[in-house]
Amino acid sequence: MQIYLVGGAVRDKLLGLEPQDRDWVVVGATPAEMLAQGFRPVGKDFPVFLHPETGEEYALARTERKTAPGYHGFEFHADPTVTLEEDLRRRDLTINAMAEAPDGSIIDPFGGRDDLIDGRLRHVSPAFAEDPVRILRLARYAARYGKWGFHVAHGTNALMRQMVESGEVDALVPERVWQELARALGEDMPQRFFEVLRGCGALARIFPELDRLFGVPQPKVHHPEEDTGVHTLMVLAQAARLTPDTRVRFAALVHDLGKGTTPSEEWPRHIAHEHRGVHLVQRLCDRLKVPNDYRELALTVTRYHGVYHRADELRAATLYDTLEAVGALRRPERLEQFLLACEADSRGRTGFEEQAFDQPAIFRAAYDAALQVQAGEVVAAGYEGKAVGEELRRRRVQAIKRLRPEAGEEQA
Repeated sequence: MQIYLVGGAVRDKLLGLEPQDRDWVVVGATPAEMLAQGFRPVGKDFPVFLHPETGEEYALARTERKTAPGYHGFEFHADPTVTLEEDLRRRDLTINAMAEAPDGSIIDPFGGRDDLIDGRLRHVSPAFAEDPVRILRLARYAARYGKWGFHVAHGTNALMRQMVESGEVDALVPERVWQELARALGEDMPQRFFEVLRGCGALARIFPELDRLFGVPQPKVHHPEEDTGVHTLMVLAQAARLTPDTRVRFAALVHDLGKGTTPSEEWPRHIAHEHRGVHLVQRLCDRLKVPNDYRELALTVTRYHGVYHRADELRAATLYDTLEAVGALRRPERLEQFLLACEADSRGRTGFEEQAFDQPAIFRAAYDAALQVQAGEVVAAGYEGKAVGEELRRRRVQAIKRLRPEAGEEQA
């Protein structure tokens, strides 16, 4: 029995990072031998065991063979004759196909160490094309290591394009797409995830609402970058700078989907794109089974980001109604999430990345002023039933007016 540290743990150690998980492969052993040493079996499709003390996963060396379309269609083979190199060969990328022996030496049959040095994401073998999830995983690695300039090898991008053209990516199930998307949103450069998918043609098949934004122009006076798709990824990059909250990042990603349905004769203007975008965000969230907390914030930002940008023009009543609409008065954290996503929208434009904007301070001041008036005061003044809510709104609007006597008439 020979035991090796494999996969991401080896990769991260070579990058000078602290491995998040440690996986082990066992060569030359049988399930009976693992059980005899106290390992607990957990694998259904292939023999995986948990260490009796550390709880880390130990898998018997195995090979796999494609038997059906999609990423479930695999047949696995594990027995003591499977070699370490055979096990590593079935992995997706060369940087994940290295092993560390007990003496610390690195086993690297496919050039993963050189690819780490060169910042190259490269497939191990043509078997990469058998699993469409690998496209998503590679794009996620591009998002994780993009700050170091990692890029997709030309041959790997060509292989991924073939997978798209053959329809292999159409076998991806929504739950797995969302899982990889949510993880990509948490990486340092989440915009790279979508750039890689677009580079191989997968974005149009997996996220058509986003792909449709590229090539759609915007008014250059407000958007020097012009292209709506470029703007969207710039907004996502700014959201990643502002907050680690992946719900905010998702809202920033989808906030402008409505611009993809603007009739071309109306370009570069996008009147009522917020209203059109709400339906598109709902449809995307339904398709991917997006969790409710992500969905709710994304819909709020999509619907009200245009109002946010006009904050200094709004009447006190509209400011208050917007606070209510975004849920700020019931959930204070929702206001901050909304403001961060909208600030990312402001900054996600060429030349505006470092500019300061007044809208967050205006909304926060209005929120603070509104909260100075509590429902108990209204009840104590003798109001009852429906009149309590009406008077509470009136008093809160007045509090905001006193704060902003200079506010002009709201613009359409």
